[in-house]
Amino acid sequence: MIKNLMRGLAPLALILSPLAVPSPALSANVVLFPDALAALPEASEDPAGYKETAFAHWNQGLDPADGCDTRAEVLVAEAVDAPKTDKDCTLTGGTWTSYYDGQNVSDPATLVVDHLVPLAEAWESGASGWTAARREKFANDQGAAATLVAVTARSQRDKAGRDPAEWVPAENARYCRYVGEWVGTKLRWGLSVDKDEMEALKLFADGPCEETVVHRSTAPR
Repeated sequence: MIKNLMRGLAPLALILSPLAVPSPALSANVVLFPDALAALPEASEDPAGYKETAFAHWNQGLDPADGCDTRAEVLVAEAVDAPKTDKDCTLTGGTWTSYYDGQNVSDPATLVVDHLVPLAEAWESGASGWTAARREKFANDQGAAATLVAVTARSQRDKAGRDPAEWVPAENARYCRYVGEWVGTKLRWGLSVDKDEMEALKLFADGPCEETVVHRSTAPR
């Protein structure tokens, strides 16, 4: 799978590689993708015991008084044109651009709020050892923009819980953002990567996504 991924990236390398431009001014919390990747621990994944109900979602969101759960709050936050909300937080109208496939959407009911790092992936990468309360915080995390993303149901099914060794968004304008935010999310939550995942991410770090900026943050305890 990694060879196939690299074959697809090769024609884009010249297009996307930076042309002798200065690196952006970075801080301790803003690093280039290769440096962020180097900070991730590598470990084998263990799927034993996983079930989706181990991650309670959706909860009351950032503002329990607004009547919206986390899913609805994410949709409101990510809307290009804001939807209307009633007292029960039913969303009507609004427009969105799906993160994974770039599709323009005008019906919020057709959107899925996806965990960019899937719940099963998080479990296998370290969350199995967390408390139930911490897993709920991960599943409803709005403290970093990329943890939860609004996407079309079709693109979410296409991803199907796979990591970047097996799936990234098809459009070249999107996959550098995706792998950067994948690594940023894993760093935020102290999650590991497995060998195949690391090898795939290194292909991006050594090629078209070398200058991608990753925003580092710390998850709530």
